[in-house]
Amino acid sequence: MLPEAIVPVRSLVRRSREPIVVQTFRSTAAAVVAYVVALSLSSEPAPLTAPLTALLVVQVTLYTTLTTGIRRVNAVVAGVLVAIGFSALVGLTWWSLGLVILTSLVVGHIVRVDEFVPEVAISAMLVLGVTRVAATAWDRVLETLIGAVVGLMFNLFLAPPVWVAPANEAIRSLSRRMGDLLFHLGAELAEHTPVEKAAARLHEARRLDSDITRVDSALRQAEDSLRLNPRVKEGLLFRLVLRTGLDTLEICAVVLRVCCRTMTDLAKERTDGSLFPDEVAEALRELFGHMAVAVENFAVLITAQISSSAEEAETRLSQELDAARASRERAARLLLEEARSHPGQWQLYGALLAEVDRVLDELGVEKRSQRLVEELDRHSRARRTRAPRLRRLWERRTAAER
Repeated sequence: MLPEAIVPVRSLVRRSREPIVVQTFRSTAAAVVAYVVALSLSSEPAPLTAPLTALLVVQVTLYTTLTTGIRRVNAVVAGVLVAIGFSALVGLTWWSLGLVILTSLVVGHIVRVDEFVPEVAISAMLVLGVTRVAATAWDRVLETLIGAVVGLMFNLFLAPPVWVAPANEAIRSLSRRMGDLLFHLGAELAEHTPVEKAAARLHEARRLDSDITRVDSALRQAEDSLRLNPRVKEGLLFRLVLRTGLDTLEICAVVLRVCCRTMTDLAKERTDGSLFPDEVAEALRELFGHMAVAVENFAVLITAQISSSAEEAETRLSQELDAARASRERAARLLLEEARSHPGQWQLYGALLAEVDRVLDELGVEKRSQRLVEELDRHSRARRTRAPRLRRLWERRTAAER
């Protein structure tokens, strides 16, 4: 009975460490602290603008907080100033409300608050709809500043969680779906494959595009969480490893879709039998099996945060790629003999081998290292270009010390 009672507690403790749970508690705490501070500094009996601003400012990453917090404060202050101006001239009527909204949206574009333009109008309407507008407006400004400061302090002293784990899981899930598709393709080669079944595999490969979009969204959030985060020492390296890895998987997904298209064309040609003879099908089944395992090991490699795990994944990936290349050579010899018996299908056979070569080349350890080095060099050049004066001063100082 005791172990069964402990299981829910362990599950609750494990979930309490997840980034989304941590972010929920951080946002709640920041809103409460902002409200308590505003109660002592503002004359409003219920200064709800302060906790509202704190909720908006405490973003899921420190990078988005610093980049959006100032624009959010500007949006609220601009809306308050618009409301002050209109309160001195007109009251709240249907036409004045429309004019306030129109003016607020125009002012929002002028002050360049970007995606927070609607918040200018929202702040103006909230302030215009209460009594004692002039006094309330400045209280709103004070509450906004309190909420913004509290939100920034929370993100500076209680750093937001790192969202690398959800991105890693999304990448591994994508690789598993690609591996399952490769396994299924290999298992169906020795049997009769109707055109409808081959077309279904093609549609399954096309659905990988939406999966890649979701992974890209998770990866963008992970990249933002690594920027300016005091918990991470090598944030740039982590970001580039994940980004270049996703680029490789995206290329492989495109090639896999083309491969499924080739299989569909073969199914149209072979309407009365299996796609390949037994010996050829067995060689291709082994090839696709090694490719499937290689794709999954590649995902493990780019998401491994511990050096020993990365080395182990790299070893397994190299072994699977070597086995896949050996199976590819065997399949190529058999397909050459098959093409002599069916010369009309040699183009499809050649296309299939070319697609396999592209996937094996993209998954190669050397190709991954080369791409990572190129991205590091590109970021270094971009950083030097962004601060040319600082770089020149640094070079002069170095030369003077020498």
